Amino acid sequence: MAGKNISDLIERYLKEILAENNQIEIRRSEIAGLFDVVPSQINYVINTRFTIQNGYIVESKRGGGGYIRIEKANLLDDGEVLDALISGIGNRLSQRDGQTIVKTLYENGLIDRREANIILAVVDKNAYDVDNDLTEVMRANVLVSILNHLRYEK
Repeated sequence: MAGKNISDLIERYLKEILAENNQIEIRRSEIAGLFDVVPSQINYVINTRFTIQNGYIVESKRGGGGYIRIEKANLLDDGEVLDALISGIGNRLSQRDGQTIVKTLYENGLIDRREANIILAVVDKNAYDVDNDLTEVMRANVLVSILNHLRYEK
């Protein structure tokens, strides 16, 4: 396991469970105990690796009977997921987040490899000869437009 950090191991563990089930419900403290980490480490993994941009829907309930539910989003069948993805983009989008969204679209079969490469070219920082703030605004607008077109094409 050389080269793997604990966040990678936790992510892999949760994804292996998700591969067998449509959704999982976990308790932070149980997973933290399994990996001998603090519960906030579990929060970190979920907040950074199981986002809507990565194709996951996360719901949590706090308290004594609290849980965290992680579900692999079905982008093709659920317009609400596309709406959440668009909403998550907002008015600005970093190149990294744009690449993550394109990867998710590809992995969920919404776009093929060629389309993914074309969209990646559009979200590339070198595609715009303007300052970074305007680039992030333009990138967000273009990706939202693409997502809206996907909603009606498939």
